[in-house]
Amino acid sequence: MKSFLAYDFQKSFILYEDNHIIVINKKSSEIVQSDKTGDKPIIEFIKDYIKEKYNKPGNVFCGLVHRLDRPTSGAIVFARTSKALSRLNQQFRNRSINKVYWAVVEKKPNQKSAKLRHYLKKNIKQNKSYAFDKHVNGSKEAILNYNWLASSDNYHLLEITLETGRHHQIRCQLAQIGCIIKGDVKYGARRANSDYSIHLHARKLIFEHPTKKEIISIIAPVPNDTLWKHFKENISF
Repeated sequence: MKSFLAYDFQKSFILYEDNHIIVINKKSSEIVQSDKTGDKPIIEFIKDYIKEKYNKPGNVFCGLVHRLDRPTSGAIVFARTSKALSRLNQQFRNRSINKVYWAVVEKKPNQKSAKLRHYLKKNIKQNKSYAFDKHVNGSKEAILNYNWLASSDNYHLLEITLETGRHHQIRCQLAQIGCIIKGDVKYGARRANSDYSIHLHARKLIFEHPTKKEIISIIAPVPNDTLWKHFKENISF
């Protein structure tokens, strides 16, 4: 008989699962890896789930392929075998994995779609990145493409694809053009969300399965809150 924890985890969050990978729809409150808060990270919940579901003795392997910030929700993939981890890591290094994000921002951008190119420099003490128009010492080039999808009375929905993967890249670059993500007070939002989330969601992942060599396309349902619900009910996506 499955425990409530494992049952709830499976029912609510698993988007794809086989012997080699597992894809989760992460909640904004969850951390991917252990941090100074001491909260249990999602990777440990996955290990518990696999151990119980498949009755595995001893330690369970679960490899972290990529990360999402704690206040961000959406699709994140973990490897269940070392072979899958190695091959998925290579795809990320080659930038062959297609990652699509949705962001709800406070201001509609001047252009409906555009490519943003900045140079980001991370401040470790502040856990924050700063954007520059030109290269500065310690900065890294950051490129993303955005497309406006819809607007409500006060907010605007953007779709973002990344060409690079930098620390807080979407949050920082959108803030640099005045399109601050709702709830993201670190980058200048008017106020925090009540649950301390930000309205940034990893909507889609497209990648080659590490062993089957077929293309896997994952879509993560948006969080269940009023604003996401508004866009979901009033826009066809």
